Amino acid sequence: MRIIVTGGAGFIGSALVRYLVGEGHEVLTIDALTYAGNRASLRDVEGNSRHRFLHADICDRAAMETAFAGFNPQRVMHLAAESHVDRSISGAADFIQTNVVGTFTLLEVARAFWTRLPADAAERFRFLHVSTDEVYGSLGEEGVFREDTAYDPSSPYSASKAASDHLAKAWARTYGLPVVVSNCSNNYGPYHFPEKLIPLTILNAMAGRELPVYGAGENIRDWLFVDDHARALDTIAASGRIGETYNVGGRNERRNIDVVRRICALLDQLVPGDAPRESLIRFVTDRPGHDERYAIDATKLETELGWRARETFDTGIEKTVRWYLDNAWWWQPLRERYDGQRLGLVKDAVK
Repeated sequence: MRIIVTGGAGFIGSALVRYLVGEGHEVLTIDALTYAGNRASLRDVEGNSRHRFLHADICDRAAMETAFAGFNPQRVMHLAAESHVDRSISGAADFIQTNVVGTFTLLEVARAFWTRLPADAAERFRFLHVSTDEVYGSLGEEGVFREDTAYDPSSPYSASKAASDHLAKAWARTYGLPVVVSNCSNNYGPYHFPEKLIPLTILNAMAGRELPVYGAGENIRDWLFVDDHARALDTIAASGRIGETYNVGGRNERRNIDVVRRICALLDQLVPGDAPRESLIRFVTDRPGHDERYAIDATKLETELGWRARETFDTGIEKTVRWYLDNAWWWQPLRERYDGQRLGLVKDAVK
């Protein structure tokens, strides 16, 4: 197939692009290359005749129209987004622009393109809108997020993604655009930008630096290995029912403190240091509006479409730690731009 992937130089997007090209699809990656977009993440497909790259912003309607007309996609997989909660607290405007206005622009361009297709091509066309479980808000000790869970976003990031989800579904209901939506749990794995918990912990621990953990580290996330997510997205786009939502989760709930301790133990095993790296853990003031717990019920995806996560947290985190140990060529230049500074403090958002 000919597939457009927006945000394809990002963490999840690049994993998806590498997977799709490996499966034999032709892929046009569109990315604005903001701070988290990195063409080095596409090194494995650069030069492949089945892959093209377009440096463009999804908010630029003219550029999107030209891209659609030139590539003639059979599928659009929309991942382009500002995606870091802490950054959204101190700089919400970029999240509204990219996640809301950008999604609206892309939906309109896709709708215009789709309405001009011959009937058989229009029937096959799909638009997958990729989102997050954070739109559902926070869980207590019990319960899981299901596809019918009410939206209750807590941060500017999750609010902007909730808005984009509603836009995507509205374009399906109002205009008939063949949209499918996915909401995923926390991803981890290779090529993860080093501001996020797992890569930040790995790189700081490798360097013998302090390991900041919000609050008491009791916040719980459901962890999903990024390559499992890429397979899920391909499955949903290919076989998901139009207008439906599919939750993607790894069934791997962990407290943040336990994630950090596991990384420390793995590094102590793989590259022993002078002292256990767990001694580097430092508890810091919690971020505002920090959701207590996320947990995804992926039953619908598993039973209806036959997808299953292949990695447990233990197998996936070991692969991830080993990847960072072996691939300083990728993360070292990023550390020179982002060196682990604290983001998302409320005082930073006051202008």
